[in-house]
Amino acid sequence: MAAEPQISKRRFGRRDLFYAWLVATVFSGLPSTLHALVRGSDPLEATRAAGKMLLPDVDDTFTLFAAAALVHPAVSLFWTVVFAALLPRRHVLVWATLGAAAVAWLDLRIIAPLAFPSVAALQFWPQVADHLAWGALLGGTLQFRLYRARIRASEDR
Repeated sequence: MAAEPQISKRRFGRRDLFYAWLVATVFSGLPSTLHALVRGSDPLEATRAAGKMLLPDVDDTFTLFAAAALVHPAVSLFWTVVFAALLPRRHVLVWATLGAAAVAWLDLRIIAPLAFPSVAALQFWPQVADHLAWGALLGGTLQFRLYRARIRASEDR
C-alpha cells in the first residue's frame, strides 16, 4: 500500500516566503526614495529614521544606515511571517497590498507617534507608498511562485 502524500499545512513554502521577503525588503523603499529625489529633498531621510528606531540618540549617517540595515529587514521579516499565516493562496497580490495598507496605518498613525518620533516625522504619503510597494512586491512574488509551481505540476502529469 502506497503512502498517502503529505499535504502541507503551510500556505506558502519557506523558499517562496524567503524570495518574497527578499524582493519586498530590497525594493519597497523605492517610492519614497524616488519621491525625495524628484522633490530635491534628502533621499536618506527615511533610512536615517529607520536607523533611529534602533539608535535614537545617534546622528551619524553611516551608523544609522547600518542600524537601518538591521531594522528594516527585521520588521519586514516580522510582517512576512504574519502575512504568511493570514494570506489566502488566491489573489495574493491584492490581499497582500490591502494588508500592507492596514499595516501602514498601524505603523504610521499608531506605533510611530508613540515609539518612533523619527519615523512619525517623515512625510506620510511617501511612507504609505513604501508600505503599499512592500505588500505588492511580497504578494506579487508569492503569486508568481504559486503560478510557476502550478505550471510545473501540470507539466509533470
